[in-house]
Amino acid sequence: MANVVVVGAQWGDEGKGKIVDWLSEQADVVVRFQGGHNAGHTLVIGDKVYKLSLLPSGVVRPNKLSVIGNGVVLDPHALASEVERLGEQGVSITRENLRVAENATLILSIHRELDALRESGSAGTKIGTTKRGIGPAYEDKAGRRAIRLMDLADLGSLPEKIDRLLTHHNALRRGFGLDEFKPEAIYEELASVAPKVLPYMDAVWRLLDEQRRAGRRILFEGAQGALLDVDHGTYPFVTSSNTVAGQAATGSGLGPGAVGYVLGIAKAYTTRVGEGPFPTELFDETGELIGQKGKEFGVVTGRKRRCGWFDATLVRQTVRTSGIDGIALTKLDILDGFETIRIGVGYRLDGETIDYFPASQGAQARVEPIYEDFEGWSGSTAGARSWADLPAQAIKYVRRIEELIGAPVAVLSTSPERDDTILMKNPFEG
Repeated sequence: MANVVVVGAQWGDEGKGKIVDWLSEQADVVVRFQGGHNAGHTLVIGDKVYKLSLLPSGVVRPNKLSVIGNGVVLDPHALASEVERLGEQGVSITRENLRVAENATLILSIHRELDALRESGSAGTKIGTTKRGIGPAYEDKAGRRAIRLMDLADLGSLPEKIDRLLTHHNALRRGFGLDEFKPEAIYEELASVAPKVLPYMDAVWRLLDEQRRAGRRILFEGAQGALLDVDHGTYPFVTSSNTVAGQAATGSGLGPGAVGYVLGIAKAYTTRVGEGPFPTELFDETGELIGQKGKEFGVVTGRKRRCGWFDATLVRQTVRTSGIDGIALTKLDILDGFETIRIGVGYRLDGETIDYFPASQGAQARVEPIYEDFEGWSGSTAGARSWADLPAQAIKYVRRIEELIGAPVAVLSTSPERDDTILMKNPFEG
């Protein structure tokens, strides 16, 4: 049986929640390996709706072990709050079903404030972040001044580490004309939350190795999408971590040999939240209609998503950078009733035709999409659970996407309900 990595194949918001929930039912262990509490997943189980930002999707299911890996930046107060909120919904979170990497970097109030200061500055500096401190926390991690979860277990060593951290941050705050942070305030912020999060701490690399050797099925759950990867995404309009499948190994402490099948999640159209290039974006009534039908608002922020046609060139690129073996295509039903559907199949850049998305920020802003027009379908795909339930043109649309992106559609989702799914290949079967 293969361990499975799930990654977004676009800019996030692809509908990973439903697919990850469906896969987590088959998994023994569910691992978050990057990002922070800026990643929203909505899970619908029976008549209950769970909105998760930080916790792995497996926590809402009994007898599953959920793991937050070292690649995640952890806001301890956000973790405690999410655990409490799920408890109110009847989901008990204990050490039996949740472990957090001891070497996970912590997000502090200084990170949230710095994030907001930068994002609220001049228009030229806006990235479109959620202002939750994710980027500044990753900066401190790379700068080797971060405070990590294990540091909360030794409060006596914190003052020295806080002083090292504030040497950097207070210099920034002076530059902004703001009062400096007091070490005592940071200490109290950490000491007060330590008892709420330390019970989950573990050497996750060792735990996961034991689970793998015991033959447990491991599901690696990515946040955001591959086009937000700090290296391979639309830089600088990206998140601050690697979101491609290769990060599953680094962000969990397992070697790359532990990763089996890579499942990419893609919408049957394209959306994006925040700033940055979007070649197939629609600014007309069609774009508005797709947004209305698809209820395109962010789970975490409530921000309206930008909408456009499916961009096969972008998804083909993420298939390659993430080593995607198969695609879960979601929200096909949103395209029901359109007379003509367009697919982006390439770009024009400065008079030349290209078949990839360039890395240069300037070039990304200048590319113009080349479209292939596709006849739509009048029948409904909503709730379809077999190929026989789909209109012929909808099947042709899916097959054309497969040809253009160079990967098969392994799973087809036709509504938010988990059972409204057409399965061509079970990723756990390799």
